[in-house]
Amino acid sequence: MVNNDLKAALLDIDGTLVDSNDAHAHAWVEAFKRGGYDVPFEKVRPLIGMGADNLIPEVVGISKETEKGEQLSKWWEEVFKEKHLPKLKPFPKVRELLMRMREGGLKLVAASSSKEDLLEKLLEITGAKDLFQEDTSADDAGKSKPDPDIVHAALEKAGLPADEALMLGDSPYDVEASSKAGVGMVALRCGGFSDEDLKGALAIYDDPADLLEHYDESPLASKAGAVVGA
Repeated sequence: MVNNDLKAALLDIDGTLVDSNDAHAHAWVEAFKRGGYDVPFEKVRPLIGMGADNLIPEVVGISKETEKGEQLSKWWEEVFKEKHLPKLKPFPKVRELLMRMREGGLKLVAASSSKEDLLEKLLEITGAKDLFQEDTSADDAGKSKPDPDIVHAALEKAGLPADEALMLGDSPYDVEASSKAGVGMVALRCGGFSDEDLKGALAIYDDPADLLEHYDESPLASKAGAVVGA
């Protein structure tokens, strides 16, 4: 598949490039426990990919903007950074995939619901931080995924209309956010979601390595990219 108009890839990080979704869920379970909520991992895990502003009310029925909600978010951040962040690894072939995208002429923009300081650390974990030309975080958006604010912000950073970019993500919230913004999405299963959860994506691959292996036939292949390695 060749898309001659494609100029940018908007990249989710957690669960897409970095194997972190279980870690996020475990950190939320501990944060809720500190707040007096006995929330099982199985309830939180399917919601990873949402930002705290959407996840907290979904799980315990309170707004993140309340004093309790803000405290839960702070506890989650504390637990995640102290207990889980140092152990995180990128999925195989992340740097090679992103290099392939750059060689194909695509601008790479991180489109994450994480706060800016955490996003910086996650980008370092990818081993490909230097390949990103722009990034957007929770600090650039009013609401997190599945709301489309992050995707709109990423498009603005890229300086491109929606039809000249594609999103790479791993969750149904990435699919919903990109769809609302009018951006097509390529999905990866490595975030732990099923093909049914990812319905609406243009194509679905196992992980970055699988997408790299089938890159020339993927929606991300541009005319310039199709020539590289041919």
